[in-house]
Amino acid sequence: MPLATPAGYRALDEATLAAYLETVPTIAGRLGGAAADWRVAEVGDGNLNLVFLVEGPNDGVCVKQALPYVRLVGDGWPLPLERAWFEHEATQIQARHAAERLPAILHYDPQLYLIAMERLAPHIIMRRGMIAGTVYPAFVDHMVEYTANALYFTSDLALRAGEKKRLVAQFAGNTELCKITEDLIFTDPYRIAELNRWTSPELDDVALAIRGDDGLKRAVSLLKLKFLSRGEALLHGDLHTGSIMVTATDTKVIDPEFAFFGPMGFDVGKLIGNLLLSYFSQAGHEQEAGERDAYRAWILETIERFWNGFERRFIELWLANRTGDAFPADLFENADTEGSDAGRRSLGQAQHIFMRELFEDCLGYAGCSMIRRILGLAHNIDMEWIEDQGRRAACERRTLGLAVDLVKQARQIPSIEAVTAKAAALQAAA
Repeated sequence: MPLATPAGYRALDEATLAAYLETVPTIAGRLGGAAADWRVAEVGDGNLNLVFLVEGPNDGVCVKQALPYVRLVGDGWPLPLERAWFEHEATQIQARHAAERLPAILHYDPQLYLIAMERLAPHIIMRRGMIAGTVYPAFVDHMVEYTANALYFTSDLALRAGEKKRLVAQFAGNTELCKITEDLIFTDPYRIAELNRWTSPELDDVALAIRGDDGLKRAVSLLKLKFLSRGEALLHGDLHTGSIMVTATDTKVIDPEFAFFGPMGFDVGKLIGNLLLSYFSQAGHEQEAGERDAYRAWILETIERFWNGFERRFIELWLANRTGDAFPADLFENADTEGSDAGRRSLGQAQHIFMRELFEDCLGYAGCSMIRRILGLAHNIDMEWIEDQGRRAACERRTLGLAVDLVKQARQIPSIEAVTAKAAALQAAA
């Protein structure tokens, strides 16, 4: 039976999209010419949506339309079309704080659940570039800017409580996409689940061990509880190297349809986890052993610079923009009590405690993100494109070794440099 859809909704294709865009003056004017002059290609390689690139005589646009089901699985897994609205709203909110890191939204159609945005060129999906061994010099600074700004300015540190609660309510309805995360990241890899898959038989023993590791499942469940209950800031919700488009000089974050208010460490950790997964995958893409040593070193340096830069930038924002109801300035810098110097020291101690907990969350979520990409439903092309199954399994086994450690030992890991040292040691032992 066909899936029920709202009145007026229809999934577009290459032919019908051009006719539709011709009725949208801002888009038609941007493209130039007439519909007959436009080149339309459906290029979506993700799990959920239709994605079109449209090129006209003057310019191009990217069009994304939600489907009423999970594209990766088919219409047996229905999914709300409203996720397009959440993506549109999240992009508009984050653009107030990190506009240069986001594509410009040109048009939104609430009936078709369709977003038209600027065509990013010559950008490519970062994951593909990393498989090719490409260095992106601007990536770290840009992602520090995006994550720190987007998270800080949607938190209680910057917002009044009433405004924060209004935003939390606005995104509280994105339940079905949150449910995907709750199941695919925090639950299914640790139990027998129909859609789980892994490189078999090479990883059968690891999959079994992870399903039987009660300490790991306890730690993952605590992380899931934080994901469910801690609305710290507006998250992208699916921040990884497949949702970032890059050139050597520019970085854009795309696809925030999983957006909701959750723990800050989830976004930061998911990105770090995907960088670590890329690190371990490099051995499967090199033609000769060791030829990507320099690239592996760049990835680890990138991870260190990203976390350290994020922490530094977040504290800078906290000190310069104390506009929220959490940690009000006059509570810590009241000269009538202990004096402003003592208050600032006290605030500094609170910031240290806050960032340490965020770091531990980040490590745990990084580990969970790595595990799900190897033992769950949706895998990364970082590993999937390694044709030799034995080589792929060896890369994945090292990834899982670090991932489990990050989840279970986050409180004992002193620094991001300790994480990269663990990764390097596992790779050196290969």
